[in-house]
Amino acid sequence: MTEGSGVSPAAFLRTTLPLDLSVLSDLDSGRYHSVWLPDHMVSFWPDALWTPEFTDLATVSPSPHRHLDGMAVAAAAAVLTTNVPLATSVVDTVRRHPALLAQSALTIDHLSRGRFILGLGSGETENVVPYGFDFTRPVSRFEEALKVIRLLWDRPGPVDFDGQFYQLNHARLDTEPYEGRFPQIWIGASGPRMLEIVGRYADGWWPAGAWTPEHYAQMLGAVRQSAERAGRDPMAITPCFVQVCLIGEDDTAIEQIVRAPLVASFLLQVSAQVLRGCGFEHPMGEDWGGFHDIDPATMTRERILDFLGRVDPEAILAVVPHGTPEQVARIIKSYVDAGLRVPKILDYSTMAGLEFSAASAANVRRTEDELLALCGGQS
Repeated sequence: MTEGSGVSPAAFLRTTLPLDLSVLSDLDSGRYHSVWLPDHMVSFWPDALWTPEFTDLATVSPSPHRHLDGMAVAAAAAVLTTNVPLATSVVDTVRRHPALLAQSALTIDHLSRGRFILGLGSGETENVVPYGFDFTRPVSRFEEALKVIRLLWDRPGPVDFDGQFYQLNHARLDTEPYEGRFPQIWIGASGPRMLEIVGRYADGWWPAGAWTPEHYAQMLGAVRQSAERAGRDPMAITPCFVQVCLIGEDDTAIEQIVRAPLVASFLLQVSAQVLRGCGFEHPMGEDWGGFHDIDPATMTRERILDFLGRVDPEAILAVVPHGTPEQVARIIKSYVDAGLRVPKILDYSTMAGLEFSAASAANVRRTEDELLALCGGQS
């Protein structure tokens, strides 16, 4: 997809229990550009918040961390759909060896008959450190993993490779690609080094965070400049985004949503630097690094209570698009004007409790419809 080919929304397929694969028929109907499948060991919500004291969601699910293997669920979705592309969003290159990623991606691509997209990222503390994986130099490790995947895909016969993190000695992956085409690689990235890697390797890109349309345009520009330097077509890289937002029927609903503890915890995913740029001090302190610093199991109830006591609801509204479906669609349209082509509208209002969760799917669909109308229809 190139910049001139219009806008098309993506969908999420939840990879947590309870797993509902019955939604795939709707997701495969032609409405969505692609279906994105998260791959986590744990969620970003601290354990201490997932209790009836803070949310009624804890009355229907014993844990926010009931995650399934995203690649395995993608394989199941591959045989239960016929049209829509399937993308992991994203698999990290720390927990999975690149040789296994290369083989698994080819496997799912054959199961889906050429519809699989290998979405990759460099990892987060919560999914890596508690399990004993080495999380030093994640960006360098990530780039080397990409080199290994490409080597195994592109070179016939045995492959030798002597890197800092990975070594191959007469390694082979003789499985041919489906109909002669290897899966696309999409990359989640926001930092300067990662954006440069995107331009050299990726077929699609998500930022790990874009706080304004200008910020999105700046990062997309860096990706395209890197692609040009590498002799690649910069417009062939699909610009995507998981747009976290708060959708409500009116201002009163938004006021209720933004004060919910789990919604307030979204600020844990935002760095102190970003929040300072919006005019607010971070409740976790001036050195907080955002989602990279989250380890849900280590945040005690006392620390959570202190955090919640420091949260300014206006700080949440400063970094999260919010409002009615019509209002949120207009905000997302500004990102489209900045270059976005495949948005996934992620309504964080679901975390405000069962009442708001029940209304979320319909609100997201209305927002998608409004966005497409603003953009002149679906591509």
